[in-house]
Amino acid sequence: MMRKPLLSALLLAVAAPLAAQSTGTPVFHAPYRVFDRYEIGGNISDAGNVAFEGFYGFSQAGASWDLALRAGVQDNGGCCKTAALLGVDARFRVITQNVDFPLDGAIITGAGSRLVSGASRLFIPIGLSLGRRVNFSGSTASLVPYVEPVIVPNFGDGGSDTAVALGLGGDLRFNRRFEIRVNIGIGDIENFSIGFSIAR
Repeated sequence: MMRKPLLSALLLAVAAPLAAQSTGTPVFHAPYRVFDRYEIGGNISDAGNVAFEGFYGFSQAGASWDLALRAGVQDNGGCCKTAALLGVDARFRVITQNVDFPLDGAIITGAGSRLVSGASRLFIPIGLSLGRRVNFSGSTASLVPYVEPVIVPNFGDGGSDTAVALGLGGDLRFNRRFEIRVNIGIGDIENFSIGFSIAR
């Protein structure tokens, strides 16, 4: 538990660019994982072009970190070829809620790419996710609302660029095994995504 979590969060925000997940689609991350050993799942997102992605997340029991391998495709419409999406996401828990600061926080980072002839991009995200789990009385269900302001440096065909956006998310956990995830992006990474996770 951190003694001055609000100050630490502000310092992190100043010291490092904040970013979304590794393939540049409007999929964002809650500040902590829901699984003990691993999870599998998928996302459908629309940021002007519809993308379908699957992921496999894993960690060690009791660890404050987890990794996720991500792969999918992005449909670029009749004008362009379909893009392949490949990425690795990493999450490091750095803030635990206490009487001075009511939210949990995690650094989100990784690397990924969108591969398509003439328009390939490399994304190197670093981020900070802030949120808190809300448990429902008498139920196994819970909800994690969270926010993730983002800056995503990216490189590739056509030169370098930096995307700036705000990610809003809600992860609805029905039980220890199944969760639905909804995200909305505002800014350069905009529109929405819907996903699911099966945890073990």
